[in-house]
Amino acid sequence: MKCPFCSHPDTQVVETREAEDGGFIRRRRQCGGCDKRFTTYERPEVSFPTVVKKDGRRIEYDRTKLQGSFQIALRKRPVSTKQIDEAIDHIEERLRSLGEREVPSSRLGEMVMRELKPLDKVGYIRYASVYRSFADVDDFKNAMDEARSPG
Repeated sequence: MKCPFCSHPDTQVVETREAEDGGFIRRRRQCGGCDKRFTTYERPEVSFPTVVKKDGRRIEYDRTKLQGSFQIALRKRPVSTKQIDEAIDHIEERLRSLGEREVPSSRLGEMVMRELKPLDKVGYIRYASVYRSFADVDDFKNAMDEARSPG
């Protein structure tokens, strides 16, 4: 690891700590050239499948886009950021476990709906109305019936 202060190529790990959630490792390092200390964070690199849009375009999976979708659906709803992060973590676990290189955006949308349903019924309906392109009131009624059904 190169020192960010003097660019010396040799640094020594002084202290290592794992994050509470186990998601990353924090290392305190000391430069062998200038003796300054700095912190590095190590996080495992995980690759997600490419998302195939309805028009055939292929885009990289982007957690921030998923967060944006959840935040729009759950705007002014009593759902915490922690709950949203946990729901997205569940989706990411499913994506990794698929073991596929590509996933249709429709499948990703269904995963979002599966997470929204137990989290908040209103958010579920909001997301479903955009995701499924509701044409009339009957579409809303059907989605409301789905939201009421268990599982």
